[in-house]
Amino acid sequence: MTNPIYAYQSIARAVAEHGVTTMFGLMGDANLFIVDSFVRENNGRFVPAAHEGSSVLMALAYSHVSGNVGTATVTHGPALTNCATALTEAVRSHTPIVILAGDTPVSNSNHLQSIDQREMVKATGAGFEQLRTDGTITKDVARAYYRAQVERRPIVLNMPADFMWQEVSHTPMVLDVFTAPGGVAEGNILDEAIGMIASARRPLILAGGGAVGAKDSLVKLADRLEAPLATTLKAKGLFNDHPYNMDIFGTLSTPAAYDIIAKSDCIVCFGSALHNFTTDQGKLMRNKRVIQIDVEPTAIGGSLHPDAALIADAGLTADTILWWLNEAEIAPSGFTKELDPKTLTSHPIGANKTAADCINYVQSLERLEQAFPKDRILVTDGGRFMTEVWCRISAPDPKSFVVTANFGAIGQGLQEAIGAGVADPNRPVVMFTGDGGFMMGGINEFNTAVRLGLNLTVIVANDSAYGAEHIQFLDRKMDPSLTTFEWPSFAEVATSLGGVGIQVTSMEELDAALIKLDGVKVPALLELKLDPNDVPRMRI
Repeated sequence: MTNPIYAYQSIARAVAEHGVTTMFGLMGDANLFIVDSFVRENNGRFVPAAHEGSSVLMALAYSHVSGNVGTATVTHGPALTNCATALTEAVRSHTPIVILAGDTPVSNSNHLQSIDQREMVKATGAGFEQLRTDGTITKDVARAYYRAQVERRPIVLNMPADFMWQEVSHTPMVLDVFTAPGGVAEGNILDEAIGMIASARRPLILAGGGAVGAKDSLVKLADRLEAPLATTLKAKGLFNDHPYNMDIFGTLSTPAAYDIIAKSDCIVCFGSALHNFTTDQGKLMRNKRVIQIDVEPTAIGGSLHPDAALIADAGLTADTILWWLNEAEIAPSGFTKELDPKTLTSHPIGANKTAADCINYVQSLERLEQAFPKDRILVTDGGRFMTEVWCRISAPDPKSFVVTANFGAIGQGLQEAIGAGVADPNRPVVMFTGDGGFMMGGINEFNTAVRLGLNLTVIVANDSAYGAEHIQFLDRKMDPSLTTFEWPSFAEVATSLGGVGIQVTSMEELDAALIKLDGVKVPALLELKLDPNDVPRMRI
């Protein structure tokens, strides 16, 4: 064969042919030549992570912010098992990413790192695509990217190492992905839903992550009905500029919003699975008509069964409902006339009971909300600190809000902050994490952010404890000392890793730190020293 193309080159080229310009990962025996070809022969960018699971999380956030399929690569065996939690997080976030995973040579069944990679991937809920032969490379790569988009989840492309140096012929292949809206609501159930909405005296529009693209249609419908607008956590920021925006619906609602939900008699839900946190274990939906619209049938009736369910596109359905309301000359509800817009998104601050040499957490969040640039990307790690951040720190829109709470794991925030920063390097990234989360997954990737020169500020809510467990011991009047830790100075660690770190113990020190960080060109870390007995409880 003249000018032979090897399998690893064909894989890299096929990935680039799918429009991939950035790949996250960690190299090993089974994927290093693919990475080299992607960078040197296809002008791609490789972002090296310190841990394999980090590369998956970076690709996840990259996809969320950019709107493109994220791509990560790891080698075989322990490299893939290191991705288990990250893969599960990506599955439950419904994010399309492709993981190019090496596998041990087919010819060596006794390889030290050999495991059944298909079964391991299946356990996370991710999809599995096998690179079948050295002659089906472009088909198998195309299939992985197609599935990631239509299934809205990570797909692992499994690549045996002994294929890499096989000579192959390369025939480009990219499969069309159907991107049209998922259908228009029609039939008797639509008639019943419109009847419920038309007869409602206090209707409310709720948008979830599946309705982010339908913002304009939902606003028109809400204005026509004179109904307030709310979002789930995943759609945070969608209605920021609307006067009757209630912000987050559910256990994270403001007191005024919670009161409005109690008064409402009809909740029209677009693109939301209505899980228990949104409905407060179903309590917020009692004695109300619930209409649920979603393109995914499995999203309907997950935690409660609606009075009317429409398997249809959110925007098209909102437009259809609006058209029929106008045709029938249904009068507006007048509900918004009862509301005070100033109170809808206002969370109370409460009394300051913080111990000496510690900063009040709620007050510090209120100050940070004002200090950070408004056109920011907000990322949150897991931990008891996060619900106050969700309530008090704004994001300009849902694509600018990256939440790592889909699997309830901590230690994933900094990795996703890096992916978000790579996706949109022109905007500042603000990431909140706890001390436990930063020790688990932040320290090993902070230097990655430094190497990349990201515009990143990390806020560590350091109560020197595993907070959720700390509260449980206190509630039962037990000794909480097993949950407390004497961590190193995170500010000093950040500085030693090439960034700028500052520890603050008072509002005055916080103000001084913000002045000092203004104009800093390297990743920065603010360590908030908190009183473990005065951190607000989680609101979920």
